[in-house]
Amino acid sequence: MTPKSSTLENKKGAGQAKSNGGFLHETPLLDRLETGPWPSFITGFKELANRTHSTMLRGVLDQLEYSYETKTGYWKGGTVGVRGYGAGIIARFSVISNKFPEAAEFHTLRVQPAPGLHYTSKSLRDMCDVWEKHGSGVIALHGQSGDIMLQGITQAKTQECFDELNKLGWDLGGAGPTLRTSASCVGPARCEQACYDTLGVHHKLLTHFVDLTHRPSLPYKFKFKFSGCPNDCTNSIMRSDVAVIGTWRGDIDIDQAEVGKYVDQLGSDYIQNSVVALCPTKAIRLKGREIEIDNRDCVRCMHCINALTKALSPGGDRGVTILVGGKGHLKVGNMLGSMIVPFMKLETDEDLEKLVDFGTRMIEWWADNALDHERIGETIERVGMQAFLDGMGIEPTIDMVEAPRDNPFFKATY
Repeated sequence: MTPKSSTLENKKGAGQAKSNGGFLHETPLLDRLETGPWPSFITGFKELANRTHSTMLRGVLDQLEYSYETKTGYWKGGTVGVRGYGAGIIARFSVISNKFPEAAEFHTLRVQPAPGLHYTSKSLRDMCDVWEKHGSGVIALHGQSGDIMLQGITQAKTQECFDELNKLGWDLGGAGPTLRTSASCVGPARCEQACYDTLGVHHKLLTHFVDLTHRPSLPYKFKFKFSGCPNDCTNSIMRSDVAVIGTWRGDIDIDQAEVGKYVDQLGSDYIQNSVVALCPTKAIRLKGREIEIDNRDCVRCMHCINALTKALSPGGDRGVTILVGGKGHLKVGNMLGSMIVPFMKLETDEDLEKLVDFGTRMIEWWADNALDHERIGETIERVGMQAFLDGMGIEPTIDMVEAPRDNPFFKATY
C-alpha cells in the first residue's frame, strides 16, 4: 500500500512545529483524544517528549497521527534480541520509515518483575535511570503477562541497555512462543486470605522453567498465574493457561464473637441483606448474633469472607485448585479454565515437585498435540477433554463437568 499524503506531512515539510511548546508537530486528531473525561496516553507522550526532547517520541506521535488520518497501522514485527536470549524483546519497525524516520524503530523490552510485584524504590529508580539513558523513557506497569514494559528503543541500543539492567538483577520475560512471565498476587506477604505461598510457588516454577521463557520452543504462548484464594486477584481463570488458585477443604472458620460485633455495628438487617441474601447457594443463616454455614453447599465464592473479614476466614485445611485452558480471544474466543485438579496441597518441597511434574507433563502433552499458534485450551477443545486426561494420566471426576447433560433420554449400549 502506498500511503496518501497527509496534512501532518505537509506541515512537517514546511518546517512547522508550532504546537506543544514548539518541539512537537501539530497533531489535531491526537489532540482530540485528550478532550474526554479520562486521562490520555497522548498527554503523557507529549509531556515526556517535550521534557526530554525525544525525537523518537515525536516521530511516534507523527506516525500515529498519520495512522488516524489513513485508518491504517504501519508497524511490523521482526527479530530483535540480545545475546543468549531468543525472547523478551517485542520488535516494532515502521513500514513508512521514509516518511517518519524518527519512528523507524520502537522496540519494547519485557522486563520480568519479582513475584507479587514487590519492589524497592531504589530498584525502580535504578531501572528508570538505565531506561532514560538508553530508551524513550516510556514505561507500562504491567503488561498482560505482568511484565514491566520498557517501550521505545532502537536495535542498536538493546544489548547495552539489557546488560546494564541485568547487572542490577533484572531479567527479560517471555515473548513469542514461550512460557510467558507468570503473575502472582501478594499472597501471604500482605493478605490474610492466602491459602498457600503464592510467591514461593511462583518463584519455584519461574526458576524451573526459565529456559522455556528465554528461548522460544513451544507451539504458542503458555502462562501460569497464581492467586492465593478464590478472589483470584490475578484474574487467572480467564487470563492463564494454568490457574493455580488457593482454596480449602472442610468448614469455613467462624469467630462467633466477631459475628456479634458485626451485628452490633452494622445491624442484623444489613448482614441479612448484604451477606446472607447474596450467598449464591443460600448456605448461610443468621441466627441472632451467630452465623451458621452449610459448608456442603459452599462454592468458595468468598463473598461472606470478604464482607465479614474478622469473623469468617478460609478453613484450616488449605491447598490449591488447578484450572487449565483459560485465555483471551483468539481462534475460538475467550475461554475460562477448566477444573482439572480439585485439590492439591502445596506446603512441602515434595508437594511443589508434584506441581512442577504436573506442569512439565502438561506442556509436553500440549507441545506434542497442538497445532501452530494454538493455546492449550484450544488444543483441548479440538481433541477433547478425554484425550487430554488420558494423556496426563488423570482419572475424570464429576467436578470436571463443564455443563450438565441437557437431554435426559439416552439409550445405553452394552
